[in-house]
Amino acid sequence: MRWLDPRFRPLGARAGRRRRRVTPELCVVVASHDRPLRLRWLLNALADQTLAHERWELVVAHDSAGPETAVLLAGHPLARAGVLRTLTFAPGAGPAEKRNAAWRASAAPTVVFTDDDCRPPAEWLAQTLAAVRARPGAIVQGATRPDPDELALVAVAGWRSQEIAPPVTWAQTCNIAYPRDALEAVDGFDDTLPEAAGEDTDLALRARATGVPYTGAPAMLTFHCIEVPGLPARVRDSQRWRHMAAVVARHPSLRRNFPLRVFWKRRHALLGPALLGLGLGVTRPRRNVLALALVVPWARLAAPSYGPGARGRLRALSELPVNALVDCAEVAALVRGSIHHRSPLL
Repeated sequence: MRWLDPRFRPLGARAGRRRRRVTPELCVVVASHDRPLRLRWLLNALADQTLAHERWELVVAHDSAGPETAVLLAGHPLARAGVLRTLTFAPGAGPAEKRNAAWRASAAPTVVFTDDDCRPPAEWLAQTLAAVRARPGAIVQGATRPDPDELALVAVAGWRSQEIAPPVTWAQTCNIAYPRDALEAVDGFDDTLPEAAGEDTDLALRARATGVPYTGAPAMLTFHCIEVPGLPARVRDSQRWRHMAAVVARHPSLRRNFPLRVFWKRRHALLGPALLGLGLGVTRPRRNVLALALVVPWARLAAPSYGPGARGRLRALSELPVNALVDCAEVAALVRGSIHHRSPLL
């Protein structure tokens, strides 16, 4: 274990001691990495929850390199109220390792996972508690939508967020509740998966294999941030998906969700023909019709929508080269993972 606070002391000693006499009904677990501003917004949203503070607790496990996260966690009102506890890891700890330490630090019968780039509405925990009571013993996934306060960013090229209508196969940790017994039965996340790439799906599938039900609760809603990373960041981030091959090797049933059972995304399945068509269009102009037929299916999926007008379509076309580079980077990462884990995924 690399976390540096083995006693899991609550911050805000007097309030914390009073609170620890009663086991909370929910434990909210957050794994954080160098996102102090996003984390602050999450903490502020949790501080505004309508569910009484004595009925839930929050454990944040972080491996942030800078001091900002530690300062934020130590001084936040939730810490002073004894609701928030912090686990500090050495830089480089993966989300699976951090989440495992966090849920094991609590005795709550239900563990609710969310991420440091989410901002739930005030009723989130009350809706979560109602959902898990209505489905005792089940894993309950809530709905996730792009943050309405950031919707202006969807006009920017390359934006990304999460939109989940539960339940979905991937069981993302941005908004999901597990019975503690289910986590203990499978020993939590597999912390040999070092990055945020399928470790949440793996946990849910292993738990479901033991007979734990899995269901959705649309009223259990949270909001996910909208990010606009540049091309270098998108290419770097794509490399984490090489670990998906390990998850698919462990759970072959996932292949039912993939085009031709081997392509992670439809765009990946159409990328090869599109590149071939591009090559034909450049080297053999007389075959432009064939080249266009090969390129168009991928382009229709890869082009963002900026409306039906000529200006919007030109803008969408201008972004295709960047999206092609990102798709190539993702496929390259998946090829590396496929070779390493002996499980083909493209």
